Formats: sequence, structure tokens, C-alpha cells
Amino acid sequence: MSKPMFELIVRTLGLILIYTKIGEAMRFDLHSGRTKCISEDIKTNSMTVASYHIFNQNEPSPLPDSYKLIVKVTSPYGSTYHYGDHVTSGNFAFTAVESGDYTTCFWIVDHDPPVVLSVDFEWRTGVAAKDWADVAKKGQLEIMELELKKLYDTVVSIHDEIFYLREREEEMQQLNRSTNTRMTGLGFLSIVVCLAVAGMQVWHLKTYFERKKLL
Repeated sequence: MSKPMFELIVRTLGLILIYTKIGEAMRFDLHSGRTKCISEDIKTNSMTVASYHIFNQNEPSPLPDSYKLIVKVTSPYGSTYHYGDHVTSGNFAFTAVESGDYTTCFWIVDHDPPVVLSVDFEWRTGVAAKDWADVAKKGQLEIMELELKKLYDTVVSIHDEIFYLREREEEMQQLNRSTNTRMTGLGFLSIVVCLAVAGMQVWHLKTYFERKKLL
């Protein structure tokens, strides 16, 4: 393969990775007695891997034993995929069986006095979740072949993501149509009720005036 072709592939891969969100790494402060939740929209059959640990800004000073995290990962329908009870670090990996927002929540039990912990959290999904070093090792692939396989998997991931977004758009459109239909029915029912109440009021006033011989 010629050098220009290689450069074109690398540039294309770079552009795809820039415009495609396939991973997220962050560091945040967590106050005792409070909860921080992070959500990621994951489609069915997509792989996800993540790791987290408490970051000690005063290294190498050790953290007190009471500085522990509680971590819970739930699916869009409430299924628990990971639970860490009073831990300083951990990781999780799974293949999504439900499409939607997967949520990871961190919290610390109350401390007196209150404490603030820094947490490093890395969450990768899709192509970024694969262990490419292991793929290259097992398949004995050359660097070029590995880059091409990354590019192919990235394109497939984008293709699947487009169809997934189309499905979500169709679901939203169906929801909007259903909501509009219900609102139309509710509006018609409101008009009928108003007309019925108005008719009853007119009948009541007419009966009252007739009884008082005002008509």
C-alpha cells in the first residue's frame, strides 16, 4: 500500500473519531452525602467498559479507611449491571441488551465534618471499548492491518449508530402522533363538556325564571 493511501486512511480514521463520541474520561469532585450520576446512551449489543478510582491529590499520603465510594450502574429499565459497596476503585464491562440511557451513580455516606473526594472515571463504548492490543496480538496483525480493522469497525459502528438514531426518531414521531391524537380527543371532550354545562345552566335559569313567573 502506497504512503498517500496510508495517510488518507489515517486522516479518515482521525475525522471519524473526532465526529464520533465513543468514549468519555473525566475527573469530578464528589461531596459526602451527595450523589452524582452520569448517563450514556448505548444501543443494543454494544460493548461498554469502564473504570473508576478515588484520586488522592495528596499522594503519596494514603486515604483514610472511611473514604469509600458506593457505585451503581443501572439500565434504562432499572436492571443493575454493577454495584460497588464502599470501594476505592473498580471496573465494569457488559454488552447492552437494552437500548437507552445507562446510568452510573456515585455517592459517599455522610461524614462529620463533610469531605470532598476526587474521582477519576473512564467510560468507553462501541469501538473504543475493544482491546485493540489484544486483537493485534491474537491475530498477529501488522500495523496497517490493525489500522484498517479499526477503521472498518468504526465505520460499522457509525452505520449502526445512524440506524439506531433513525429508530429513536421514529419512536419519538410515533409518540408525538399519539400525543397529538390524545390531545385532540381531550380537546373535543372538553368542548362537549363545556357545551353540556352551558346547556344545563340555560335550562336551570329558564326553569328558575318560569317558577318565579319572570318569563
